[in-house]
Amino acid sequence: MNMLPTLAVLRSFEAAAKHQSFTSAAKELHVSQAVISRQVRDLEKTLGLQLFRKQGRGVILTIAGTALAQDLHHGLERLRDIIQKAQGSRPAGQALSIAVLPTFSSRWLAPRLPRFRAACPEANLVIRSRSEPFDLVREGFDVAIHFGTPEWIGGKHTTLCPEAPVAVASPDMIEEFEILSAEDATRLPLLHLISRRNAWPAYFEFLGLDPSPANRGDFFDQFSAIIAAAIANFGAAIVPSYLVEAELAQGTLVPFGRPDPGAGMYYAVTPIGVENDLAHEFCNWIRREAKLSAKMRSALN
Repeated sequence: MNMLPTLAVLRSFEAAAKHQSFTSAAKELHVSQAVISRQVRDLEKTLGLQLFRKQGRGVILTIAGTALAQDLHHGLERLRDIIQKAQGSRPAGQALSIAVLPTFSSRWLAPRLPRFRAACPEANLVIRSRSEPFDLVREGFDVAIHFGTPEWIGGKHTTLCPEAPVAVASPDMIEEFEILSAEDATRLPLLHLISRRNAWPAYFEFLGLDPSPANRGDFFDQFSAIIAAAIANFGAAIVPSYLVEAELAQGTLVPFGRPDPGAGMYYAVTPIGVENDLAHEFCNWIRREAKLSAKMRSALN
């Protein structure tokens, strides 16, 4: 039976793979470069694979090394969650592991967490960013926040709220381009989310306009970057209204049209067949917060 590599060896490889540098890995782990080099060689010998190859004065991952690094990263993250959850099971509190869409987490969920702490002071939260469905049980998550349709294998969905997308621009841009109606968006520089390239063309079609001009503009991979660019007068954006509640209330962004509301829903997802009172309580709490948030946004319109 083959011996499994030690956790120290795996940790050294993970750090070396992340930096593609034995020197940087050694600094991160507070060991010598020789230790990192030796442990990587030991791992290569155990696996019978070459994980790095020299390039100039440094090293780069091989194909086998890249595959192992990706799988190992998820495995170590899972192990960290297991340990944190075990620590959270002590009398001092109960751990709740939550997978959340990145921008949803920073702009909507995080500001509301003090209210959850007030309602459930015993809960210790472990929150990680995830954008796509995955196996909740295998990866050790109690709850996931999901956008789209209720399609998650092995998951029970609790409906939170519709996305309610809104077209927005800065007050200066609204004034500069003399925007009086939604149709005036045809004259604005447009900002696009890479994963939703069809948002502006679909909006133009929703307004009965030619969608071809809606493909122009600049592209970003995160809503947070689009929002910052819109505030900075770089262009107009279509964003979920819940992400810009503060900006709409403060007037740093101005709505000038509401796209087709049938874009999708947000859900809280829990593993089917797993009873977890704290996860149930969290889902009930976040559903109440979503309803309150929707009422507040309606008051702004």
